[in-house]
Amino acid sequence: MKTFSFDTKPFEAMLLGPARAYAALSIDYTEKLVATQLDTAKAYTDTGLAQARVLLDVRDADGLRNYIEGQQQFAKNMAERIKGDAEKVVSLNQDFMQQSQKLAESSLKQAQQAQQASTGQADKA
Repeated sequence: MKTFSFDTKPFEAMLLGPARAYAALSIDYTEKLVATQLDTAKAYTDTGLAQARVLLDVRDADGLRNYIEGQQQFAKNMAERIKGDAEKVVSLNQDFMQQSQKLAESSLKQAQQAQQASTGQADKA
């Protein structure tokens, strides 16, 4: 009785390997994105609470005027912070897309090589 041997290398090269690599890439991306979002949320929360505390310290008209004047600088700082945070997310997205593209190209090349190797083995048999 002849036993049938199934070569899993092409299956690994064409499907499982690339799927694992993409899953790892996706998990790394998600981890970086969530960390960025948490840092951003904490910074915005801390800033908002600090502004609320400053407002609580207003006791007179001069204090209110100083607070309002300080709001211009606060708005400028927040606009810069928001711009920087958006740039971080865009950079993360671009990096993920580039790595995904490289992974897809590499996976396609490996799959083609595995297919050629499999076809060569089948021709020998």
